[in-house]
Amino acid sequence: MYEVLLRRASLIDMVEAKARRAAETNRAFVPVRDLNLRSRWQDEARVRQKNTLPRRWARRGSRPSAPKDQRTAHAYIFGAICPEKGKGAGLVMPRCDTSAIYEHLKEISRIVDPGAHAVLILDGAGWHIAHDLVVPDNITLLTLPACAPELNPVENVWQFLRDNWLGDRIFTSYDDILDRCCEAWKRFVAQPWLIMSIGLRKWAYRL
Repeated sequence: MYEVLLRRASLIDMVEAKARRAAETNRAFVPVRDLNLRSRWQDEARVRQKNTLPRRWARRGSRPSAPKDQRTAHAYIFGAICPEKGKGAGLVMPRCDTSAIYEHLKEISRIVDPGAHAVLILDGAGWHIAHDLVVPDNITLLTLPACAPELNPVENVWQFLRDNWLGDRIFTSYDDILDRCCEAWKRFVAQPWLIMSIGLRKWAYRL
């Protein structure tokens, strides 16, 4: 957390440098002090037929049964949230690589408010820092310290989805995984207060 807090100055430099690069390509230059910065968080989660078993209510001393599948079909949910505004952007993809995160960045860019600039906070996975990754002009990436998943509230989003809508079930096929992941994400982003409740971190807004 302390490393993230110490990055304020470098983050401002990054955003202003991006604005200057945009000016060099015949776009209007906007000083960083005039940018409407919004913190967003991003992460990916694999959902597979060999599913997780969440906690469940049961009579004390009993051993409730639960469905279990050993097949290996899977998909990835790419999710980003803006807890401050209770908004989210997600995609369900067959793989997790640079081309997939590029599609997700385009989706995030599409829902960023006009005149705003998204500071997207994410981990240092290889596809997040790839040299050939094209980042939209209204997004700046900020990587978290290594081995610190607890700093990313999207990890708690995945836990919530598995505990409530994705865990403890059998996916009949790959298409069923896609359908259930899309359904779960849509139910989640339809509840702005839930995004705020899970995603808000007081220390993050001291940046």
